[in-house]
Amino acid sequence: VRKRRQMSFEGFIRYMSSEDVSIFKSNHRTVYQDMNYPLCDYFISSSHNTYLISDQLIGPSHLWGYTSALLKGCRCLEIDCWDGSNNEPVVYHGHTLTSKIPFSSVIEVIDKYAFVASDYPVILSLENHCSCKQQEVMADHLQNILGDKLLTSTIGDTEVTQLPSPEALKFKILIKNKKVGTIEEGLLRRDLDSHGETGEVSDFENLSDEDDFDEKTPLYPKSDSLKRKNDQRPSAPPRKKSKRKKLKIAIALSDLVIYTKSQRFVSFEHSLANQKCYENNSIGETRAQKFVKHSAQEFVSHTSRFITRIYPKGTRTNSSNYNPQEFWNVGCQMVALNFQTPGVQMELQNGKFLDNGGCGYILKPAFLRDRNSTFTPHNVGRYSKPISLSIRLISGHQLPPSTLSKTNKADPLVQIEIHGVPEDQAKKKSSVIRSNALSPRWDETFSFTIQVPELALVRFCVKDEISMVANEFIGQYTLPLQSMNKG
Repeated sequence: VRKRRQMSFEGFIRYMSSEDVSIFKSNHRTVYQDMNYPLCDYFISSSHNTYLISDQLIGPSHLWGYTSALLKGCRCLEIDCWDGSNNEPVVYHGHTLTSKIPFSSVIEVIDKYAFVASDYPVILSLENHCSCKQQEVMADHLQNILGDKLLTSTIGDTEVTQLPSPEALKFKILIKNKKVGTIEEGLLRRDLDSHGETGEVSDFENLSDEDDFDEKTPLYPKSDSLKRKNDQRPSAPPRKKSKRKKLKIAIALSDLVIYTKSQRFVSFEHSLANQKCYENNSIGETRAQKFVKHSAQEFVSHTSRFITRIYPKGTRTNSSNYNPQEFWNVGCQMVALNFQTPGVQMELQNGKFLDNGGCGYILKPAFLRDRNSTFTPHNVGRYSKPISLSIRLISGHQLPPSTLSKTNKADPLVQIEIHGVPEDQAKKKSSVIRSNALSPRWDETFSFTIQVPELALVRFCVKDEISMVANEFIGQYTLPLQSMNKG
């Protein structure tokens, strides 16, 4: 057949399922976006409680959590650090029965896998509960294990007026933690031995970056201050009454924080007036959802200036995830998900970050980078660039029957979903093809109008109709609308 320059039926099938005719644009498989904008102009692939590989209460902590996330292109990892025996800090989910792993082992794994999937910077978000003594041990491990990869000084000018770009930070690892004073003060101490020195940061109750003040009562207290003598588990204190207190932090660790200083979020007005460009906020999902609903424009203005991390609420003890789309819609850079939990939310995450070569950084649309933007997801107004999308669903090929199939012959249907701003959210279903998983044929066309294509993801989900009311998942594929090939 090849000699006659013809194609056999098998060859045609192979061609149809090859990369050459993939629905995903081939030039989006490599880094094609401009990587020279400041860090806050990008969506950054981010993981929550990266050390956990199942639930948040009794599950195992495992180094595989870090390996796996890094190999998926994740660029922001979370490390919960607690005092361990023999002056060696450990990583686990505090006040729970999750197992513990040595902090040094976590850093060794990160050192090994940090730049396998992407050359762009990795940010280590420290949930720091350690004593000053063990914070110094952490600082030593970070410097000794990571060596030159660890960013320990500014790039170019000492005075930081804007964040550097992913390009400028290639192959660098950044530490995200509380910091004493300014970057400039830290750099003046660079060549001095600061062991034994501590500084104070004024903050609420704990050194941790996350707080449960905005959540309903957590199932377990997250901060040391909530561990009462008689082990009562009080409800989370209301925001207004939370006591400020001085927290000690080891200067050796503080000085390793350069462009990613954790700063407690007070309000959008407070940030605008006081926050520096290298200070980032972490906001719990419940509070962030309220902002999306009631002050979306201020939220967009905030994320155009400052890196903002969203994390799951404390009550998600089974490691479930929230929908990341609503936070991408307002420009949040680090929308942290439990990578170990499969489901629609992680499929949206994986689909979004297929773009730009899977490097873990995606340039935000211009209207989410513009500090004077009036864009809100609920009212896109002049930012609307409507396009019509027409999808012709032709056929399927060798679909596996679902696990619940009694006959081993699936009754497949395809659901096509659009995820984006509220106006663009849509779901359409094909008809069901009875008892044919080998070569179901639909020949159906679906049409959508999409107002904000820059934020839209398209998800194809194949299901097996088990009964009139239940469909079982067979498989899915999600990709950004703008990475979709025509034809």
